Amino acid sequence: MPDVAETERADLGAMVMRLGRRLLAMEQPILERHGVTMWAYVVLTGLRDGPARAQATLAAAIGADKTRLIPILDDLQKRGLIERDPDPADRRVRLLGLTPEGRRLQGAIQADIRAAEELILQEASDREAFVRALGELSR
Repeated sequence: MPDVAETERADLGAMVMRLGRRLLAMEQPILERHGVTMWAYVVLTGLRDGPARAQATLAAAIGADKTRLIPILDDLQKRGLIERDPDPADRRVRLLGLTPEGRRLQGAIQADIRAAEELILQEASDREAFVRALGELSR
């Protein structure tokens, strides 16, 4: 028989959705201040650890539709934040990577987001356990 406290708590999905909405609302002004959309930031973060071999590879890694990713990549390239260079091993494929300015911008946005997250995490009684559990469950 389930514990009464266990049956009276909100479902995990409901709690995660409320937290997700709160985090998105917190991040939106930060992204606007830096002049990027959420998807542009996701792309910059997806390329942070090294180049991606092909747009389809990046799209799969970040959970984006590859056809909807093209205008985002075009904009980031036009702004000098990413490069799309031919792959020497296969000239039909483009290697996607951050420029130094793209790396700087991604780091600045992430620092601002992490600072804002700290304010939210102050409300958690055991923030380290929360962040660890969230990381484990989101893999």
